Amino acid sequence: MNQKIRIKLKSYDHNLVDKSAEKIVKTVKSTGAVVKGPIPLPTHKRIFTVNRSTFVNKKSREQFQLSSFQRLIDIYSSTAKTVDALMKLELPSGVDVSIKV
Repeated sequence: MNQKIRIKLKSYDHNLVDKSAEKIVKTVKSTGAVVKGPIPLPTHKRIFTVNRSTFVNKKSREQFQLSSFQRLIDIYSSTAKTVDALMKLELPSGVDVSIKV
């Protein structure tokens, strides 16, 4: 095969992303492919400001933050065995996985 596979992991929980990346790296290395990563990408932070009261105290506000964490894994010199191992791998439900070949 000898093609590059790029896996991008996204989640709102950094522990889930790290454990998933570790699981992927371990399974790919056991098949004999070369792995580069996991590379941490910048964290995206979305901040929401909301009034605490419906219409009275304008100065009383509350802020919420939503952070999304990302990791990047590159796989080189992959074989059919590597692709099969990746397909059979089960990851937690809170992790979004996108694979590019």
